Amino acid sequence: MSRERLLIVDDETDMLEGLRRLLGFEVPALEVLTCADPLEALALVRRGRPDVVLLDVRMPGIDGLALLGDLKAEDPSLTCIMMTAHGTIEMAVEAIKTGAYDFITKPFQKSDLLRLLTKGLERNRLILENRALRRRLGTGDFHGLVGRSPAMQSLFDQIRATARTDYSVLVRGESGTGKELVAHALHRLSRRSEQALVTVNCAAIPENLLESELFGHRRGAFTGADRDHKGLFEEADGGTLLLDEIGDLPPGVQTKLLRALQEGEIRPLGSPKPLRVDVRIVAATNQDLESKIRDRSFREDLYYRLNVITLKTPALREVPEDIPLMASHFALLACTELDLPPKRFGPQALQALAARNWPGNVRQLQNAVRRAVMLAPGEVIADVDLALAAGGVVSPPPAVTDADLAADGVVPYKDAKAQIVERFTRAYVDDLLRKSAGNVTQAAALSGIGRPSLQKIIRRFGIRAEAFKPRSTG
Repeated sequence: MSRERLLIVDDETDMLEGLRRLLGFEVPALEVLTCADPLEALALVRRGRPDVVLLDVRMPGIDGLALLGDLKAEDPSLTCIMMTAHGTIEMAVEAIKTGAYDFITKPFQKSDLLRLLTKGLERNRLILENRALRRRLGTGDFHGLVGRSPAMQSLFDQIRATARTDYSVLVRGESGTGKELVAHALHRLSRRSEQALVTVNCAAIPENLLESELFGHRRGAFTGADRDHKGLFEEADGGTLLLDEIGDLPPGVQTKLLRALQEGEIRPLGSPKPLRVDVRIVAATNQDLESKIRDRSFREDLYYRLNVITLKTPALREVPEDIPLMASHFALLACTELDLPPKRFGPQALQALAARNWPGNVRQLQNAVRRAVMLAPGEVIADVDLALAAGGVVSPPPAVTDADLAADGVVPYKDAKAQIVERFTRAYVDDLLRKSAGNVTQAAALSGIGRPSLQKIIRRFGIRAEAFKPRSTG
């Protein structure tokens, strides 16, 4: 394993030599590079990334804050620690805002420097671990679908084989298992990848509008049709059309969809002649279509037209061995979305995630991970950070008294964190109930928190769901 490298940048050569000797003695495994010229330091970083940079603020030419900006522009993940003999709160804040990891004021104690350097090296190791994880996820991440279990690898193989054809595909699986991601993977791997992938949720569009949305209409076809409208089949011509929630397709539209699949042509509303289209159909559903065929709410002939090839997305309970990999993947994505430094799950947190039941499947897991990333104060997400994020219950903290304060008057970390979590929980649940108009079942579905757990939170904090229900005006 290669040695970790520290670059020290200071215009005082005596300081450079003193630090080089000190760290060479205290941390012999560390390779220490020194530089008195800011421009030379920038060139050194460009030639080979150091693990940590110890950077003086006051230097001639380019000052340390300006150099820090240049270094972070080269590599935003670079761990930089600022040092100065002229430390002020304002300067420290400016350094942190510019991207410094931390700040130390001269003259400093050896123990303080070593502690800060140790923390900086640990941060850098975490960043490198996350980068290595991203590379490993290159084999586990298949066009957004993540997993190394036999079930997921089998699904990836089926997608690769199916993508080489133009057959219609029916993607089946529980809600939140990634059916839309399967459609995207099929499209990207197909000969149609340069053309459009068009998605329509059949349950989200009223029946009287769905036919026009799918097949288009011509000007004057109905009241309000003041111009031609290109339907989604035309938009997807040469590409792929994803019909999500196909089980909710109205019977009248089912008949016209069947004709489009059989003939390879559509007839926009108000058009005197049909229009040829070349569209690959991918349909997705979490419903029991066979049961809908028996009760005559879904056409059997359409079912067989759509079901040339079936792909099934496994529920999360069927691939529990993939949960740690998925959680790590989603944590990296969440850090990118939230513009946060890289975070990772500790072993106990991963065990807690793997042991939990996930009725909402991958979507619920991803939402829990997002909340955990947001709530965790450090770079490692602990199991305690999952208490609320994964749908658990957070006990309200006891009132803080003078006896709870440390000698310097600071509230202990665990109490301060509990207060923040309590305030977050109350605000989150209030907002949730407001958006669901006091409907606890709907609120649970929106949040990904199990209904019993949400009810416990509501009772524990004395929140009245009824207060959020709209008042009758009658």
